[in-house]
Amino acid sequence: MQNDIAVVCHALGNVDELRQGLLPRDTVSPGRVLVRVQAAAVNFPDRLIVEGLYQQKPPLPFAPGFEVAGVIVEDGDGPGTDRIGRRVMGLTAKGYGGFATHALLEAASAIKIPDDMSFVDAAAFFSAFGTAHHALVRRAAVKEGETLVVLGAAGAVGLAAIQLGKLLGLTVIAVAGGTAKADAVRRRGADHVIDHKTEDLRSALKTLTKGAGAEVCLDLVGGDAFDAMSRLMAWGGRLVTVGYASGRIPSLPANLAMLKGYALVGAYWWPATQRDPAQHQADFVTMLRYWKDGAVTPDVHKILPFSEAASAIHALGERTVTGKQVLVPDDIWEEQE
Repeated sequence: MQNDIAVVCHALGNVDELRQGLLPRDTVSPGRVLVRVQAAAVNFPDRLIVEGLYQQKPPLPFAPGFEVAGVIVEDGDGPGTDRIGRRVMGLTAKGYGGFATHALLEAASAIKIPDDMSFVDAAAFFSAFGTAHHALVRRAAVKEGETLVVLGAAGAVGLAAIQLGKLLGLTVIAVAGGTAKADAVRRRGADHVIDHKTEDLRSALKTLTKGAGAEVCLDLVGGDAFDAMSRLMAWGGRLVTVGYASGRIPSLPANLAMLKGYALVGAYWWPATQRDPAQHQADFVTMLRYWKDGAVTPDVHKILPFSEAASAIHALGERTVTGKQVLVPDDIWEEQE
């Protein structure tokens, strides 16, 4: 059995205990491909899974990380597929194991990377734009001219949603905290910015919408922000719940949706791609065309080697990241240096 160099979690609880070490390489099976990882994005669930707070608890020891870009080096479906050597981006088949020199991906959901897109940009692009597009287009069915409110707008999905929202003809109101994050969402084209650290969300949104409320809200935060938006939706609106970066999963009094005639819509992108892989591939044809045309771009906050994974994961908890942090294996990092 071959081993891989990986960022290894030996015990749940403390991110600082992550160390580089060796883990057995996964065996390729039909329907899956083995990728030599060139870049891996850092996501909030990576912190939760290491701390033991995520719904998935892998057997110890394991490597965190689930969003990767790399080159297919082995194909579980055999040589007839002609996939060997293809540059791809995707989520790991296990939901972890991405911070390693090799990772398993489901062949049907891996997306071919354009020749002129870097591995770092691909790792930062995949789930951010996949989630935002699924939430806005497939779940909220946004219409040109509508007002979109993005909660948690300075994160990777939020910044992607701003760009896609503008492409789709929406008026985008971005909610973020602090000057740096407010500047980041403005750079991505938000029509209006609400800094929740210095402004009251309810009064600011009422002013911006002249009391009408939001036709669509993309909520990546949950908690108090969701509670506020549950009373700020327009008639016929869609309150789209995607994530809970605040740490609190909110509840919705059903009468609010009834009285204002709006819908609470769940958007869980990755399972949707498994149910309809053909639609998943088609959506990325569209999104990568946007990228090729220069209409959208992923936001890379910082690039670090695998050996600095702990500090990258800590930064997520400190709320200092705009866009994505991307890790690269140390041997590739050293070649680039």
